Amino acid sequence: MNSFSAAQRSRVTMLDVAQRAGVSKASVSRFIGEDRALLSDATAQRIERAIDELGYRPNQMARGLKRGRTRLIGMLVADIRNPYSIAVMHGVETACRLHGYNLVVCNTDRSDEQESQHLAALRAYNIEGLILNTLGHHPDALQALHQEMPIVLIDRKVEQLHTDLVGLDNAGAVRTALQHLHEQGFRDVLMVSEPVDGTSSRLERVASFTAQLAHYPALRGAVIETGPALFSRVQTFLKTPACGPKALFCANGVAALACTQVLRALNCNLFEEVGVIALDDLEWYPLVGSGITALAQPTQQIGASAFECLFKRLSGDKSAPRALDFAAQLIVRGSTQPPAA
Repeated sequence: MNSFSAAQRSRVTMLDVAQRAGVSKASVSRFIGEDRALLSDATAQRIERAIDELGYRPNQMARGLKRGRTRLIGMLVADIRNPYSIAVMHGVETACRLHGYNLVVCNTDRSDEQESQHLAALRAYNIEGLILNTLGHHPDALQALHQEMPIVLIDRKVEQLHTDLVGLDNAGAVRTALQHLHEQGFRDVLMVSEPVDGTSSRLERVASFTAQLAHYPALRGAVIETGPALFSRVQTFLKTPACGPKALFCANGVAALACTQVLRALNCNLFEEVGVIALDDLEWYPLVGSGITALAQPTQQIGASAFECLFKRLSGDKSAPRALDFAAQLIVRGSTQPPAA
């Protein structure tokens, strides 16, 4: 077998192969396409030998466009630095690979302008379908795109977009957190969320927290957001007299990290002066003090299920849009141990 550089291979054309093998371009096209059985064994062997000698590599994108199939799936994420996004992406990519698809990932970095540019780029790549974790600020553009291809939403709703949605049972996760804190003896709970900014999953968690407090008369609760004022607001929470032991409920991994940094800066005796429970279960949670109690999201399952929904739509499924809400798993660690009497 001959060895060729990528540059050399890229200069070799189908016509070069045809001339070397002494056959027509159509015969080469059949050989590298889906009609190889139409060729005689002798012709196929000559083409295979010419391809090997010239180092020819067919343009898979061009072949896909000719057949109307690229085997490309697009995925748009709002913040690729978020561990949740990375974990879900892994689930999507694994499922894509099992079904013979390739994944093209774009990160909007929470920018509306970047989202518009990436959507245009993905369309230019002729993706067959799109898995979307979006800010939701361009509903008209998303609706137009949905006319061209199936779309599945992850974690965040877009009210104007009637598509499948895969994510967490947010109300159930909040209910589990409050029940656990109540049973452990905590009585004053501060929920810390990233800025809501119209994000449906954050809205659902905050709304559920406020609503479900009514079921726990012994609990007092309030909600704050991460940002420049987080240090002072957590400090005030810790200093304000309460009706019982205090706990922070972090609405995701980003909020959990911000709160842990604040507690360190305040020289808190972690989990002795205040309890902590957090949505998501990140690798560093067990390493902080006696470990942070977590509500783990089944991110691999969420990602794989998002692709499965998309695959069904690509296969012709025309049923009504579905919402798949997965339950969080409570993982108890030292941060919610019962407060000392």
